[in-house]
Amino acid sequence: MRRIGLLLALAIIGGCGSNGEAAKDTLPQPETVLPGDADDDTAEIDARSPDAPAPDLAPADILEPDEVTPVVCDKPGYAWSEGTPIFVEKTEEWGLKDVRAVRFSVLDFNHDGWPDLAARIGSGDDFSEGGNRVFWLLENDGGKGFKDVTQASGLFQMRYGTDPNKGRPGDVLAAGDVDNDGDLDIATAVAKHQLADKQETSELMLNNGEGTFSLGPKENAFREEGQYSVPAGVTFVDFDRDGLLDIWMPHNMVGGTYQPLQDRLFKGTGNALHKEVTYKYGLKTEPWLLPPVAQNEGRGHSWAWSSAACDFNNDGSPDLLAASYGRAPNHLWQGGNADNFWVFTNRSVASGYAYDHRMDWSDNESARCFCKLHPDAEDCDGVPPPQYTKCDTDADIFRWDHDMDREPWRLGGNSAQSTCEDVNNDGFLDIFTGEIVHWDVGSSSDPAELMLNAGEGDIRFERPGPEVTGIIREHEFIDWNDGDMTNQVFDFDNDGWMDVYLGDSDYPYCRGRLYHQASPEKFEEVELDDFFEHLRSHGVAAADFDRDGDLDLVVGHSLMRCGGQYLDDCYEEPIARFFENKIGSKGNWLQVRLEGTGGSNRSAIGAQVRVTTGEFTTVREVDGGYGHFNTQKDMVLHFGLGASCVADVEVRWPDVDLTTQVFELAGNKRYTVKQGEVPKEWEL
Repeated sequence: MRRIGLLLALAIIGGCGSNGEAAKDTLPQPETVLPGDADDDTAEIDARSPDAPAPDLAPADILEPDEVTPVVCDKPGYAWSEGTPIFVEKTEEWGLKDVRAVRFSVLDFNHDGWPDLAARIGSGDDFSEGGNRVFWLLENDGGKGFKDVTQASGLFQMRYGTDPNKGRPGDVLAAGDVDNDGDLDIATAVAKHQLADKQETSELMLNNGEGTFSLGPKENAFREEGQYSVPAGVTFVDFDRDGLLDIWMPHNMVGGTYQPLQDRLFKGTGNALHKEVTYKYGLKTEPWLLPPVAQNEGRGHSWAWSSAACDFNNDGSPDLLAASYGRAPNHLWQGGNADNFWVFTNRSVASGYAYDHRMDWSDNESARCFCKLHPDAEDCDGVPPPQYTKCDTDADIFRWDHDMDREPWRLGGNSAQSTCEDVNNDGFLDIFTGEIVHWDVGSSSDPAELMLNAGEGDIRFERPGPEVTGIIREHEFIDWNDGDMTNQVFDFDNDGWMDVYLGDSDYPYCRGRLYHQASPEKFEEVELDDFFEHLRSHGVAAADFDRDGDLDLVVGHSLMRCGGQYLDDCYEEPIARFFENKIGSKGNWLQVRLEGTGGSNRSAIGAQVRVTTGEFTTVREVDGGYGHFNTQKDMVLHFGLGASCVADVEVRWPDVDLTTQVFELAGNKRYTVKQGEVPKEWEL
């Protein structure tokens, strides 16, 4: 591995601390092997080892820059404590009072250094006067608020339609510099449950560099023209580190069939084109009509609800995630390279990501009802009767199939967003999962929880459990539901330790919750007096929108289940709300924006930045889109520094050699790092 070391020497001034259901109908599966991806390629995969060698961390060569930047350290460090309000609402000031949204992506589409926002609550805008708006591309006006530039940008222009007031459908999206020209292109994805001629499809929209977009090549395989397509997420990833962005796109099911589709991988081939290579690189799964042993091993289609790509074992090869709905197994594909051939290995179950260890179904109310009505059925001996539900006939068994639902693959969760961050500062990315849990299902349903990376070559996670981490709450009512589909893992007080916003959505009595990491791997819930109340909180994004050195929040509101049959705790409109962070900038921080050159993709997606202070070491990755029908983190990486105002920074670039640069940087500053060059400060 080639390693470039650059030490940015700093003069220190002043003091500085150092411290579901069974398959019902068989849906014909769309063909996923294109010409050039012949079956013999799959045989080649099977014959090779999936293990990738660890990168060679050779000693760095030190190069001195010409200029010396002084450190100004006038902050002793800061950590939030109870009794200090954290946020103040600025929804109207930021121009969001008419923006209805439950999904958010942060993207600097005009490359001006201010984080913009894509907010949406559906697909297919009507831009005519009084028309229904469901998508907003919001330009950050230099920290003074957002401007709606959706229609003017052309992001949702039609390929086949002719009405300029109609927006093309597609609310699943991710941003990345596909053509490596220095600005962010956007992949938008749309579900196709039926096929028709001249049907609008998923599209790669190319950034023209002046705030507008053009349709990408018609022949791009990512468009999936003529195929069923139900994307649950879109993630840009350079899985083979050739400098061209690829696309990972997990799929849900075609309407009403209970037959999920094959998840798909598209390889970038240059000229803004992609070719499907799902089978070639070992990602093939099977329709759900499999024996239980195969499903228990995670070999069926995922029934995806989200996507992600993260390097969990620090070998430089991105690993792929597809979180699954319907209590089906989540999928984790471990990336690797053997003899210059890239391959993914299914480690869904072995890693602990597929489903958790909670397998006791005997407290499931519907299972108890079944056993009460059928006491001689297998495994029913000793199962108590239901406590709270009517149980007179088989019609009262509404969430249980006794032949299937005792299998491990049916005892998982309704898994939505999986967020990758180094939560415990051990230098490895962990996962915080988002889940829906219903009271009647019992303890076997996976809760939203922290999965700690064991730091092994073959990926494995440990689940200490909500009772241990403290990310838990007591339920006031018997008939509770946890709608924890979305979350944000971020450091709101810049103490260097990640905190968690849990978007508890859609269901009565649900609200957003904030948890502060008070000590390593231990969280305390922030009370509403110091936080804010936001009911049925669906969708969240964190970024330094006003560039003052701390992370602000945008949260959404869902109107699902608001028809009056449930508790009336819905807002009149699902307005996106903006909350400005008022305390984080009291602490020390560092922000880094990367630009790949040569063998790395220009937007540096997949680059890993490791920051070491006198107190801790932590790692972040540049995100290419993730989460429940997609969110995206700001590509400007934010680090709280705690009591330190200087940090050692290591950047590992996503090129074939995993080129690494090392710097020492002053805190409370914002830097651009171009591959192979000395960091440059932004103007504050």
